Amino acid sequence: MAAPIYTFRTAYRAVKANQVRSGLTILGIVIGITAIMLIVSIGEGAQSLILGQIQGLGAETIVVRPGQKPTGPADVGGTLFSDSLKEREVDALRRKENVPDHVTSAPVVFISAPVTHGSEIEHPTVFGWSAQFMESMMKVKVESGVLFDEEDIKQYASVAILGSDIAADLFIGEDPVGKLIRIKTKNFRVVAVLKKGGGGLFNPNKMVVIPYTTALTYLSPGKHYQEIMIKVSSPEAVARSVEDIKQTLRGLHNITDPDKDDFYVETQQAAIEQIGTILAVLTAFLSSVVAISLVVGGIGVMNVMLVSVTERTKEIGLRKALGAQNKDILLQFLLEAVILTVVGGLIGISLGILLGYGASIILSNNLGVEWVFNFPWKAAGIGIGVAGGVGIIFGIYPARKASQKSPIEALRYE
Repeated sequence: MAAPIYTFRTAYRAVKANQVRSGLTILGIVIGITAIMLIVSIGEGAQSLILGQIQGLGAETIVVRPGQKPTGPADVGGTLFSDSLKEREVDALRRKENVPDHVTSAPVVFISAPVTHGSEIEHPTVFGWSAQFMESMMKVKVESGVLFDEEDIKQYASVAILGSDIAADLFIGEDPVGKLIRIKTKNFRVVAVLKKGGGGLFNPNKMVVIPYTTALTYLSPGKHYQEIMIKVSSPEAVARSVEDIKQTLRGLHNITDPDKDDFYVETQQAAIEQIGTILAVLTAFLSSVVAISLVVGGIGVMNVMLVSVTERTKEIGLRKALGAQNKDILLQFLLEAVILTVVGGLIGISLGILLGYGASIILSNNLGVEWVFNFPWKAAGIGIGVAGGVGIIFGIYPARKASQKSPIEALRYE
């Protein structure tokens, strides 16, 4: 037991003897591990935020979208411009004989247009939607005024609900309720302002909501809906309701081949799984790209160790003359390489934690979201393992070269 401990102490002293060189040697390892920790931490935080927002919509929510389900970026345009969801589809899906578990539903129209009041201009997310559906789905509260109702939707009323940030920016120091805003060429009377709430995937603070009938008739370039959101009686009813929805729309559109559907249906669970997979793959890809710096760092370790072997040739010869065996020399130089990379890994993990925590605070403050810091335990474990592995892989050649030196030639070396 004494010999390995002595070898470790010798290796540690050799590393400590030249601290500047050791610090520069491990810099690549530190940067690589720090970057991986930071990317994984931010990736897990983003995943938690997005999935939390989707889950907040409720497990019993079903979303119907026009066009065929996109399988790649090239398919997105076809989905956006498909006109397969109109008023007759909404009416059909609301009938109990078609979808027995239907509780409530509302179509959605997305409007891309600036919102103005006097000289103030904002570019919020403008929804043509149902205020009651929005309230139940997003759990928003009213700060002032009253939400528009189903009667306003039926009468194509020019009324609007403002998020707190939009209200503050458009009406500086004023109460917006009762005043007018302009969307495209049409004036809308503000009937309510929402309380400031958590941001995220659907940020109520930065949106404007108007009746979907008004949006479709006066503001939308196409006379079709981009979504129909349906709430069914329970999470257990989702699967059978999806089939009811598909059969209803296929009947309306005279579709007999499911592969020719001009719509697609998504559930919250499917969206959660899909987004989780996408984020996990993206995080893994970015981590693998950053991991290249670990290879660069490993090459740096090997280079410095080779220089160290040359500089310490006489030391190697003296140790061998005093009875040290090849395996002792091999172990010492291998330990030096592992110490360098493991120390670099520990520093990288520490920096990654600090930067990840700092990033979560910055993102929370700047984006107005509840960004939770997630400590990436798996990344930390992998980081230490990779650091040690890099030390062994890139340290084995210099260590082997040192162990094979002849003691007589080493003692003669100048």
